[in-house]
Amino acid sequence: MNQQQPERKEHEEKPREGGKKDAPVKYGDVFTVSGELASKTVAPKDAAMMQTAENAVLGQTQKGGPAAAMQAAATVNERAGLVGHLDASDAAAQQGVSVTQTELPGACVITESLGGQVIGQTIQPRPVGQGKPGTLPQGGMGGAGATGKVTIGEALEAVAITAGDKTVEQSDAAAIQAAEIRATGNTGLVPGGIASAAQSAASMNAQTVRDQDKIRLGDVLTNATIKLTADKEATRQDAEGVVSAELRNNPNIATHPGGVAASVAAAARLNEGDN
Repeated sequence: MNQQQPERKEHEEKPREGGKKDAPVKYGDVFTVSGELASKTVAPKDAAMMQTAENAVLGQTQKGGPAAAMQAAATVNERAGLVGHLDASDAAAQQGVSVTQTELPGACVITESLGGQVIGQTIQPRPVGQGKPGTLPQGGMGGAGATGKVTIGEALEAVAITAGDKTVEQSDAAAIQAAEIRATGNTGLVPGGIASAAQSAASMNAQTVRDQDKIRLGDVLTNATIKLTADKEATRQDAEGVVSAELRNNPNIATHPGGVAASVAAAARLNEGDN
């Protein structure tokens, strides 16, 4: 006896080729983001807002940058009839988008954010005048600033701008300690140092209920070069050590975009490119 096939309900999505159902491209599919933003659909208005921000700050839309990636994803969603041309996500409409530039010796760090999360960070090298004084404080190691190299302390200061609003967690404290050890050569916690402050902040935050009462990375890492007893230019080995420390202490086994590990790694890549 033939079995009668169940009728397809009108509201059910039709499968794509290969058996997959139509589904919008979401931010978690395109960028390394978390929380509600990862589940938000990339909308045309979001992409337009990021393009406007890039043009205003950088003078043009960046090839292969976040705005271009958002536009491609939004176009896919619009052509599939999943969003309207004037649709915007809650993240973009309520929290907005931002593009910032952080000046470092020999480089400019461009950070792009949406909904309070970093979705892209690039480094653009720029020439440094020969003999130009460096930015290291007195007592720093070797005058790395004068060579156009980015130091570990400067990379940490950049974090205060790119991810300064992030609450300090154990993974951040571990990465900061690894960075301080490599910058100063001191294997223990330096009393009054940034690693000690970061560890205290992470412990306090773990016991603090209200998010607005928690200590942020910006509170710990602002003027990091002054707080370090010594400093040095960031190398690949330094970056590997800092990245490893952050990964080991993060339950999600991931580094934070624009965070400590990402910034030291970016500085190391820039320094290698200058060789």
